[in-house]
Amino acid sequence: MLSSIRVETLIARPRDEVWEELRHIARHVQWMSDAQRIDFQTDQHEGVGTSFVCLTRLGPFTTRDVMTVTRWDDDAAMGVTHRGIFTGHGEFILDLDADATRVTWREDLRFPWWFAGPLGEFVARPILRRVWRKNLANLAELVTSRER
Repeated sequence: MLSSIRVETLIARPRDEVWEELRHIARHVQWMSDAQRIDFQTDQHEGVGTSFVCLTRLGPFTTRDVMTVTRWDDDAAMGVTHRGIFTGHGEFILDLDADATRVTWREDLRFPWWFAGPLGEFVARPILRRVWRKNLANLAELVTSRER
């Protein structure tokens, strides 16, 4: 079963400043509390085709999420596919909103059958939504704390 999760935040900075942080995949561990380590599997570290393993920890659960960048629109969007225990697709979309940038994070994930099926997804969805909202708040704090 595919589970869709969407969170968003407004960052009081222009889109190019938000993108300048988001584009550095290796630095995602600085603002994603569940991302522990990122190891690239390709020589390239940005753009379509970039592949990396993200060691993710959420409470007592640790996973090795293999991701490949499938969308890269400078200053606008980054998309990845997920392979591993959880499979699916995720995207960050950056939209202008007056003098700020709206960042939308959407994930469409398949949970493994042994993760208690639909009940596991039902329980995990609000937890993931809360963690990812906090991650976006961390991103906003990081971007807005930088000197222009």
